[in-house]
Amino acid sequence: MSYAVLALAGVVVAAVGSIVLAVVAFRRRPRSSRWLTLAAVVATGCVLFALTAVFDNLMIGAGLFHYPPERLSGTYIGLAPIEDFAYPLAGVLLLPTLWLLLERGSSERRHGFTQLVLASRPISWINTAFPFGAAYLMTTREIDGVLLLGFLYFLIPYNLAMYGINDVFDYASDLANPRKGGIEGALLPPRLHRPILWVAALSNIPFLLLLATAGGPTVWIALAVSAFAVVAYSAPGLRFKERPFLDSITSSTHFVSPAVVGLLLAGVRIDWPLILLLAAFFLWGMAAHAFGAVQDILPDRAAGIRSIATAIGARATVRFALLLWVAAGLLMLGTTWPGPLAALIAIPYLLNCLPFRSITDKGSAATNRAWRRFIALNYLSGFLVTVLLIVEWRLA
Repeated sequence: MSYAVLALAGVVVAAVGSIVLAVVAFRRRPRSSRWLTLAAVVATGCVLFALTAVFDNLMIGAGLFHYPPERLSGTYIGLAPIEDFAYPLAGVLLLPTLWLLLERGSSERRHGFTQLVLASRPISWINTAFPFGAAYLMTTREIDGVLLLGFLYFLIPYNLAMYGINDVFDYASDLANPRKGGIEGALLPPRLHRPILWVAALSNIPFLLLLATAGGPTVWIALAVSAFAVVAYSAPGLRFKERPFLDSITSSTHFVSPAVVGLLLAGVRIDWPLILLLAAFFLWGMAAHAFGAVQDILPDRAAGIRSIATAIGARATVRFALLLWVAAGLLMLGTTWPGPLAALIAIPYLLNCLPFRSITDKGSAATNRAWRRFIALNYLSGFLVTVLLIVEWRLA
């Protein structure tokens, strides 16, 4: 089957799905706002097509991908076959209406499947899948079944377990948190608590077993640590999220462990530059959690929940996060080229966090503005890291 046929089939599926979703989603919106939605779709499409053109040409030029000519239609944009543009086209067709279904609203009125998806934090899926995929691909230099299996696991089931378990056992406190009920966290009605836990378990266990069979004892240990951290953060009896400083350590493990699993599955050779890179990533993760905890100081204290932020206060927590981001940047200077360039990625995070260095506990909710920018910064960082990985690939 040619690549053109597969690409066209994907676009058709996305178009049909978009029509079905639009019928449901657009009925919920005022007529006046529909034009704004359509304008956003067009703008998003332009950005996605531009990024596809740039990155496809970069990755193909770097030798990351090779297309058999007989499988292509023969039409190119630079080095990129026209078929590759089916992906952004499908995204433009499907994602905006999907987003409308997941937007903020009454949790009780949402369909169970919508709640299930929202509980997994789709906006953060890439934060765990990318570290695994990058670590594995940059070590093996090839795309295989293990890469696809691990990427899919850390993309969806892993996030469903990590955030779903949290939303179930934090339901009482989340009721009083104005951030919950949208992209920053689901507000799961009690009727969905047991199903969410079952779906999380049943979707994770098969992937963990399959990944375990692909590696040896070190991989088993890494997977066990990763899974334990996901459960221990929120589950009753452990509740690491209520143990100041251990909460930030556990949260960082959520994002670093996929990279460690990917490296071990790929048979990486451990050296000091790699250790420094992982240490920098770990400190970055701790900083992210600590800073994110500041915005929840008041609702957490009202619910009797302890965190690094409730323990040492807003001002000290923000400054601790700043220190961790600085340390992460400095550690990257000890990695192999072009790794030191990644030290510059810490600068946007520092600038985003710095204005709140003297924030009081009473005004801690104001950091939510910076947290929303932080979510966007993660995508910018992913873009920059991807460019650096392409450069490293070319230099190898």
